[in-house]
Amino acid sequence: MLKKDDLSKKLSDISCIHIIGASLNKERTAHTAVGEISQRGWRVVPVHPRDAGATISGIPIRSEIEDGVEVEVIVLFLAPERAREVIKKLMIKYISSPPLIWFQPGAEDEISISWLEDAGWQFVYDDCIVRFIERNNLKKPKISIPWFRQIIDNDESGCSIWTVHEFGEDSKLPSTKVEWVGDLIELKQSNHIIPKYIRALVNDNENIEECARRLALQ
Repeated sequence: MLKKDDLSKKLSDISCIHIIGASLNKERTAHTAVGEISQRGWRVVPVHPRDAGATISGIPIRSEIEDGVEVEVIVLFLAPERAREVIKKLMIKYISSPPLIWFQPGAEDEISISWLEDAGWQFVYDDCIVRFIERNNLKKPKISIPWFRQIIDNDESGCSIWTVHEFGEDSKLPSTKVEWVGDLIELKQSNHIIPKYIRALVNDNENIEECARRLALQ
């Protein structure tokens, strides 16, 4: 369990916060937390498999945390049993570079916490990350980066549609399958087959963002 001063420094030093359980349900605190934390300057990554491809406050929902993506803080807006399942997978996946785990009120699980303690991972419980940030007046310079999405075309041709969206651009849940969604940072880091393919198409005279925008026009 991190002390208040250490936690404030930790949050001030990191740039990205992953929120597990952030869906399109506006009645859920995970939904509102996305916008509230983003307004304070952090890059927020909402994760929810059912609503991936749609946006919360202009931020695209991802279906999962993909291999290769840098993870600094993971906030759990889940029931304790579900939180335990997620922690088990995270501890295997990030054994060499553990992120800070934050149990939102109601997500606390004694078994998961004991696992984290034994492994020496940093974690927080009995506090809300949004309220903590507000109480301590924590802020970050906001960075605006585009996000991208690939979906199946709705004409039954089996083709895919690659699109670019500006920072804060809202989008509803697509009516066809979402093959990939992520922002510019994930496009650079993810080991998913689609961002890897996009990176392979970068020409000598352009960067990856320019390449992604060019492909969206074709």
